Amino acid sequence: MSELPPNGNSDQPDPLDSFDEIIAAETDRDPDLAVIEAGSRTLRTLGGPPESGVPTRPADPEVDKALREVEAELATRWGETKLEPSVSRIAALMDVLGEPQRAYPSIHITGTNGKTSTARMVEALLGAFDLRTGRYTSPHVQSITERISLDGAPVSAERFVETYHDVKPYVEMVDAAQECRLSFFEVLTGMAYAAFADAPVDVAVVEVGMGGSWDATNVIDGDVAVVTPIDLDHTDRLGGTPAEIAVEKGGIIKTGATVILAQQPVDAAQVLLKKAVEVDATVAREGLEFGVVARQVAVGGQLVTLRGVGGEYPEVYLPLHGPYQAHNAAVALAAVEAFFGVGAQRPEPLDIDTVRKAFASVSAPGRMEVVRRSPTVVLDAAHNPAGAHATTEAVREAFDFSRLIGVVGASGDKNVRGLLEAYEPIFAEVVITQNTSHRAMGADELAAIAVEVFGEERVQVEPRLPDALEAAITLAEEEGEFAGGGVLVTGSVITVGEARLLLGKG
Repeated sequence: MSELPPNGNSDQPDPLDSFDEIIAAETDRDPDLAVIEAGSRTLRTLGGPPESGVPTRPADPEVDKALREVEAELATRWGETKLEPSVSRIAALMDVLGEPQRAYPSIHITGTNGKTSTARMVEALLGAFDLRTGRYTSPHVQSITERISLDGAPVSAERFVETYHDVKPYVEMVDAAQECRLSFFEVLTGMAYAAFADAPVDVAVVEVGMGGSWDATNVIDGDVAVVTPIDLDHTDRLGGTPAEIAVEKGGIIKTGATVILAQQPVDAAQVLLKKAVEVDATVAREGLEFGVVARQVAVGGQLVTLRGVGGEYPEVYLPLHGPYQAHNAAVALAAVEAFFGVGAQRPEPLDIDTVRKAFASVSAPGRMEVVRRSPTVVLDAAHNPAGAHATTEAVREAFDFSRLIGVVGASGDKNVRGLLEAYEPIFAEVVITQNTSHRAMGADELAAIAVEVFGEERVQVEPRLPDALEAAITLAEEEGEFAGGGVLVTGSVITVGEARLLLGKG
């Protein structure tokens, strides 16, 4: 890791001591959007909350029991991967709840990778400007309560349970009137919107679950619609090309909104820009109206200069690794500028000191998170090839491992071959395992693919995750205490969450 402190400040805390840093995945950023002809208007300039970790189980046995009962009831519903492309049920729930999602403005975020990191950055910026925020993200790393945050921190178990029981009678009313019961994700979405209205929040930051147009979150009309990089994922549900996927994700772009576009594959960008024209939305595009001017590796992260729609923001310390996190930061900054009317109603940029304070506070557990040293163990929830390529780049830039051992447990519905191929150049050996989810690919099936990618001599199989972690740490230690061996646990958010618990984080 580089020894260069950000902005010459040797007092900058070492994140190896705080362990609350994260990298989200992203797509390649090669297309030059300047070549795309669009009839849309572009947004041009006229001239943080406290750090939060992952909640543990409630200490109070009664509260823990109540939370487990809620989790058990939610588990009886359709899971997040069983979808019926319609917003009719969630719309019915919003109707009987009194349309809580209309009680506050919102920033709505879709895309393939980087959504959660971007959402957390947006939340930090808004909180730094003294706005009360609500954030809804998915999936969770360890606790279901992570999904609904107020003022930059997950709601308490008590509040989560209370919110569930508040909406439960209305959920049952809708269940009785619909052909299919509300799904797990639809109920949680209703809970989040109700909790935000009850708080009340000044602004909601909402991450799409999957797609956009028929996602349960899309009963809001976001004042700002953010599209992080689009790549191939969930192709069986969203489409087989970036353009087809962009059609679904573009469904969050509403009439009169401001659209913040990360750099996209050209065909996806064309679809999104066309949608913006159709609904008379204003567009700001990374690489044109805003972007990353410069970045420099620093202790625990990077020092970046960002260009927003309102001007330049120099020497911003971001405690996250990888070039894509700098791009996520540029997208988040542009979204908050748009929310405050920078480039439209007001010519001046946001206060630079407040922006710096906000970005310096950003954390997002579960991706590129260091949870142990000697040897170093890193957790990263990349679960598709684009995310794995981004993680590979970040590992090479931020760490100087002499020998890196992978621990991989993936879901059966993912492009696991592409995932493993992305990691092949940096893994000396890989330990194949599986998590406890019913969606997990069996260790033997995953190992068969891994052997084709890595060769039999570089693959070890340990179906139980605790055994896989122990095996990987042993392999990393083979070169000695000071040789620079490390372990990267990856492949799924669930794998990372379970490893996080096993390694003593929560």
